[in-house]
Amino acid sequence: MARRSILAVSAMCLLAGLNGAAAQGLLGAPPANAPAGTVPGDSGSPPANAPGGAAEPATPPTAGGPPAPIQPGSPTAVVRPFYDQVGLEIDPSQRSHFVDPAKTVLDKSDGLRKSGQGECLDPNMALDNADYDKDEIDKSLKTLEAINGDQAKVIVAFVVAGNPHRLEWKFKKVGGEWKISDLLSVTGEWALSQYQCE
Repeated sequence: MARRSILAVSAMCLLAGLNGAAAQGLLGAPPANAPAGTVPGDSGSPPANAPGGAAEPATPPTAGGPPAPIQPGSPTAVVRPFYDQVGLEIDPSQRSHFVDPAKTVLDKSDGLRKSGQGECLDPNMALDNADYDKDEIDKSLKTLEAINGDQAKVIVAFVVAGNPHRLEWKFKKVGGEWKISDLLSVTGEWALSQYQCE
């Protein structure tokens, strides 16, 4: 019970930078008595201390229509291949998509693997270490992107074997390109940046 509460609070904290209508795309519809376009706990206005207000999603969910196309070069476009090919996030050929702290952890993991000392990271972190079932993931996969200046995040939600999973990909803009700075699992309560691959 306590873990569910922590997960629910964590999910709401992660989505705090998103507006109510956008957050609703991953959390489901608000209660019947809530004002349209809000989620529980969302006042519909940005926090007073937020510079320029809350980050707006680049592609807000649409009611009843097909999802908006993924914009080339967007954070969502960077994330999508990791759901098309299992284990891609630990492939050294993909390292150009990462910056610190994620890049340092991945580089140290590569060093351990090359030295023969074993693996530091799970091979399917993008899937929250769930079993890979491409059809099931493709049917349930939802993404929500929010950009705020030189930082962005993509929330990814999917269901495998009836179990929901939610991850957050954090980004920094470097040289005009979006690079992954961290990967966090809301469901599994882990973060790539916390691994000690030494």
